[in-house]
Amino acid sequence: MSVVKHIELLFDRPNETLITPKGDNDDLFQLTEKYLPKEYANNGIELNNRFGNDAGSTIPLTELAQLPQFTKASQLPADADFSLFLPKHQEMATEVIDALLRVPENKLQEFLSTCVYARVNLNPQLFNYCFSVALMHRNDTRNVRIQNFAETFPSKFMNSQIFAQAREVAAVVPKTVPRTPIIIPRDYTATDLDVEHRLAYFREDIGVNLHHWHWHLVYPFTASDRKIVDKDRRGELFFYMHQQIIARYNGERLNNSLPRTKKFSNWREPIPEAYFPKLDSLTSSRGWPPRQANMRWQDLNRPVDGLNVTIADMERWRRNLEEAVSTGMVRLPNGSTQPLDINTLGNMVEASILSPNMELYGSVHNNGHSFSAYMHDPTHRYLESFGVIADEATTMRDPFFYRWHAFIDDLFQKHKESAYVRRYTRSELENPGVQVTSATIESDGGMTNMLNTYWMMSDVDLSRGLDFSDRGPVYARFTHLNHRPFRYTINVNNTGSARRATCRIFIAPKFDERNLAWTLSDQRKMFVEMDRFVVPLNAGQNTITRDSTQSSVTIPFEQTFRDLSVVGSDPRRDNLASFNYCGCGWPQHMLVPRGTEAGAAYQLFVMLSNYELDKVDQADGTEMTCKEASSFCGLRDKLYPDRRAMGFPFDRPSSSASSIEDFILPNMALVDITIRLQNVTEPNPRNQSN
Repeated sequence: MSVVKHIELLFDRPNETLITPKGDNDDLFQLTEKYLPKEYANNGIELNNRFGNDAGSTIPLTELAQLPQFTKASQLPADADFSLFLPKHQEMATEVIDALLRVPENKLQEFLSTCVYARVNLNPQLFNYCFSVALMHRNDTRNVRIQNFAETFPSKFMNSQIFAQAREVAAVVPKTVPRTPIIIPRDYTATDLDVEHRLAYFREDIGVNLHHWHWHLVYPFTASDRKIVDKDRRGELFFYMHQQIIARYNGERLNNSLPRTKKFSNWREPIPEAYFPKLDSLTSSRGWPPRQANMRWQDLNRPVDGLNVTIADMERWRRNLEEAVSTGMVRLPNGSTQPLDINTLGNMVEASILSPNMELYGSVHNNGHSFSAYMHDPTHRYLESFGVIADEATTMRDPFFYRWHAFIDDLFQKHKESAYVRRYTRSELENPGVQVTSATIESDGGMTNMLNTYWMMSDVDLSRGLDFSDRGPVYARFTHLNHRPFRYTINVNNTGSARRATCRIFIAPKFDERNLAWTLSDQRKMFVEMDRFVVPLNAGQNTITRDSTQSSVTIPFEQTFRDLSVVGSDPRRDNLASFNYCGCGWPQHMLVPRGTEAGAAYQLFVMLSNYELDKVDQADGTEMTCKEASSFCGLRDKLYPDRRAMGFPFDRPSSSASSIEDFILPNMALVDITIRLQNVTEPNPRNQSN
């Protein structure tokens, strides 16, 4: 078994001690005195040896010349929950990541031993995060597969009641006998008496939450090594990824007869949205705290989390951010100024360590999550932990996440609408000689220009996260949105010579919540990116076809649901390093909005932009690949593969068009389409337990 496989075993059963065997083959790490958890100091070696008698294989560890010192990280109790939004936890994570990156390249045996020492001595959630970031940012561990987080920490993704059932199944039903999946009901967090519950299928979707967790793994906002944070256009990507989430969510609200989400802008008013997550943490053995209706933000003073921040601090930072937007200038610590751009603003708002002036602009976005997560215990009086909104893997479940991000997005939009952001000229939008003559969508077995959605039941294997229970797969089956596969057919007439173009495909609802036609200034914020790819155009007539599964926005279905150790036949899976990086894409099953049973009116927008203005010269000379979910994730160690502003051409207001119809040029097409929900539920044909 290779060292890479040994490293991967450290993801297995994160709350279980390393004294016991790991993985499906019962592989055992041979622990010496140095590697024993404190609570097993007396009998650990003896227990470890006893397990060794039945182990599939034993894995020897290298003696480390110097053990890493985790002076900060070791302060987090093993049974505490971990959140990147808490300053104390950020410092701990930085210390651990530094230690894991400090091991020299290509000394994988030494790296494995260092990771084992960290795994034994640290909080499991803290370790999992730091371990994942280290694997992703070391050159010698790019081929180590980062385990699907929903399989290692299933309690962050599903109803707590299923875990007792899952342990019973693991204990009673032998591994060799097929195990019946445990059904997760569709409506387990609320009833339709709560209007917000209509969107539970979106907010509580496993793939959607995995996407958010994975994106923040690829784009951490703090690290000692600036390179880890300072990836190409990361501030702009923070804006764009979250803007697209809000656009998608608002579209789903319209499909459910609800208005767009209301931004949270008065930080002292009560919050009417309640949320009762019905999740337990397997790490802390506690339920996640709920939020009652009409609670308020309160000043935070929690020394244990390193949090001491008031609403007044937040309001001061907000005024300074708004001043930067309205003047188009950033004030630097030395008193000088620099022009504001979207990338800098993203880093200021989040804030990442790239913020040009942390003192003046603070950390509005991150602290907003902390304020929202601690309304029930702002001073740690009751020893309570944070709510779901402070964990990257659970935050999108909470309806308030979208109200907070609607505020954050509004700040970015004000910048885009300001006089300091130039409107596009016709020459930037057009593509002389290229004319889109028609665009259609063909759906499997459906009518032209109709997308069909339905409900599907899929299985996820919980066994890797079921600590201290017998082996063998234990499946949970839950219901999620899906759509029939479809393809785009785009006819293009090219009157010039052969060339390339970038094909950009978006959709948006045709009418607003009052069923009126949109003004472009509002509708541009509702367009969701469906695909973006480079096409060669021959002189004369061209027909472009593109399958929905090829989208540059999404990751394949299997990556969300299936055990990643069985690498599927998906063409996008040839390169694990790029998977680990681009695994942060939007889930394929959520590509198409739900629509309505009567059929929701949408508009399909297709644009073939001028490749000379799009292309990016990568340092290694490679062309843009369109295999990965690069729209949301960028490309590993490369420049973002599109020179235009993210969201182009809808990232800013138009200088002249008041409606989308007025905006269309010859190199674009606008087509009415319908999204119809077939209210049926079908089992996923690929379920392992069928």
